[in-house]
Amino acid sequence: MLSDIDLSNLLLIAKEAALQAGKFLLESKSNILQVDSEAGKDIKIRSDMESEAIILDHLKRESEFSILSEESGMFEGKDHRLIWIVDPLDGSLNYFRGIPLCCISIGLWQEDKPVAGIVYDFNRTEIFAGIDGEGAWLNGERIAVSSIPDKEKAALCTGFPANTDFSTESLMAFVQKVREYKKVRLLGSAALSLAYVAAGRADAYMENDIMLWDVAAGIALVKASGGLVHYTSTGRENAFRVQASNRSLAS
Repeated sequence: MLSDIDLSNLLLIAKEAALQAGKFLLESKSNILQVDSEAGKDIKIRSDMESEAIILDHLKRESEFSILSEESGMFEGKDHRLIWIVDPLDGSLNYFRGIPLCCISIGLWQEDKPVAGIVYDFNRTEIFAGIDGEGAWLNGERIAVSSIPDKEKAALCTGFPANTDFSTESLMAFVQKVREYKKVRLLGSAALSLAYVAAGRADAYMENDIMLWDVAAGIALVKASGGLVHYTSTGRENAFRVQASNRSLAS
């Protein structure tokens, strides 16, 4: 039970961690960015690790929950009721290339269920925050999913994760799904895409084989803002198939 846990305070802790890491990432943009690894369609830059260190240090200092983070994996805390799920820089290639579509994502889950989330777009100083069952906010102002009822009038956010199957058959199946929507947007950041659905800027999101840390906070945001989310494991560790939308499109 979470009745004895102050979720608002935990959300504040996540916000503080995101702000500290966001300040670092903004200051680092003017420096020469170092690529640590580049395999296939994935890229790892030093700023990922440095942002993660800032976030993990703050979360460990302010709470005793376990932490699953993209770069460092699992850190076992003393309190196992909840787990932080961290992506210290979602949209690394965008950040590396100077495309201002990237963010920090910090989710809080109870086992396989989202509880709360923070997505911080440090380029626009936009903080999306939400607690499932209580509501979602953008810079303190309440937000909600859209009310667009039909796919032919809706905007869909989607993308191609690093492990996407780019076979002709797979791509054609993808085209059949997205062609139902009025517009399709590929932002290069799953966390930001879900935050936009939560705020009603987009109407739906879907992505296959996306990593949990990319979507943990965003899933919490969509649920907190009144939307519906379906997520199932793809069989690969920490990888999921995710669909999120307002309630009209989900029906």
